[in-house]
Amino acid sequence: MKLLLSLAALTAALFLASLLIGYSPIPMATALKGLAGRGDPLYQMVMQEIRLPRALLALLVGAALGLSGAAMQGYLRNPLAEPGLIGVSASAALGAVIALQTGLAAAFALALPLAALTFAFAAVTLIVLLAGPRGTSLTLILAGIAISALAGALTSLTLNLSPNPYAASEIIFWMMGSVADRSMAHVILAAPLILAGLALLMTLRRGLDALTLGEDAAQSMGLSLASLRMRLLIGTAAAVGAATAVAGAVGFVGLVVPHLLRPLTGHHPSKLLPASALGGAAMVLAADIATRLILPDRDLKLGVLMALVGAPLFLHLIYKTRREMG
Repeated sequence: MKLLLSLAALTAALFLASLLIGYSPIPMATALKGLAGRGDPLYQMVMQEIRLPRALLALLVGAALGLSGAAMQGYLRNPLAEPGLIGVSASAALGAVIALQTGLAAAFALALPLAALTFAFAAVTLIVLLAGPRGTSLTLILAGIAISALAGALTSLTLNLSPNPYAASEIIFWMMGSVADRSMAHVILAAPLILAGLALLMTLRRGLDALTLGEDAAQSMGLSLASLRMRLLIGTAAAVGAATAVAGAVGFVGLVVPHLLRPLTGHHPSKLLPASALGGAAMVLAADIATRLILPDRDLKLGVLMALVGAPLFLHLIYKTRREMG
């Protein structure tokens, strides 16, 4: 409980900082008045239409990636598992790229996230069909790798067939991941799906605890592996698909956050899930703030910063784990 309260306080502080930090400095009292719809109309617009959607999306995207990563690692009992392993992120990215390539994204504002969501759920449907209703964890991983590879190849093909360099650069910049320049329409589209996905994944806590004893022992305790897997896939597709649809590809959160928090939760999946949701939200909020502070005059992408921070951190965790194993 102490860990959850600490993470909740950290997330709340970073959320407030995300609202107050921007390209144009605004005094705290003025910013809060603008957020409440009072004071100068210009500050109201900045706070309500620019900074608030950005902070909310960073919060939601981080929670979705962190919780999905912890659930995937718990179900597969593999510390290297993450949401991207089952191809949801890659498929959502393919949908978004096709929307950009065909001009649908320019036709109406929500075409891009809607296309990404459609492809994310299509990927889960394919994985269920490929792995079968009673498939093992291995078949799920193999099906996910196949879907992810296919989606990656089709994304490269779409990029290769771009009619001009401007279309290609637009696709590349979107794939780098960002929560900048998003509106409340993006929040309204993504929030219900992300929250529904998070709620579904939180129902896995008891099942994942039982699964630490092994599949046979868990089934003898009355656990339905088929039900557990279906809830995992649907929850991950809803949360990660919606997050990728509005923010693009943001990596390493689902992989690194559970690793950092697992020793602090006593290696219990039921305790790790809520901690990872808060930890992921805090990490993405902090990274998004950093993109504004490190290069304020350039559009530093969130996904690029997460990769630059996440990869060395993950290497350190691998080195630390190897030393602990002797």
